[in-house]
Amino acid sequence: MASNSHRAAPFYGVAAPFRSRDGLSTRAVSGTDEIQLRIDPFDLEDEITGLHTQVRRLKHVASEIGTEVKYQKDFLEQVQMGIMKAQVGVKNNMRRLNKAVIKSGSNHILHIVTFGLVLFLIVYLWSTISRK
Repeated sequence: MASNSHRAAPFYGVAAPFRSRDGLSTRAVSGTDEIQLRIDPFDLEDEITGLHTQVRRLKHVASEIGTEVKYQKDFLEQVQMGIMKAQVGVKNNMRRLNKAVIKSGSNHILHIVTFGLVLFLIVYLWSTISRK
């Protein structure tokens, strides 16, 4: 038996060889349950070339994905640095504002309450005078 024969299910049917569209052909070996498989080398070369082209495309896609991942990682690191700087700036400004309020005292609250009472008194007096 030839080295490229393959053990398969019994071959029943027509004695004429069967040729597939992929370049494979089979024929029954007389008196046995085996079939002989013959592969057209030109079709295999076409398949290998096609697979090589697909692998090259996949390699290119993987390279592009890697480049995009690096770009987005750098972008996220820049955003995180910007957020950290903004947080530090806000903390410093809040500290300065608290120091300024403490130095000036809490008289500003008294001024706001007094302004509100005076405004309320003016509106009340105006509404009572306009009813008469």
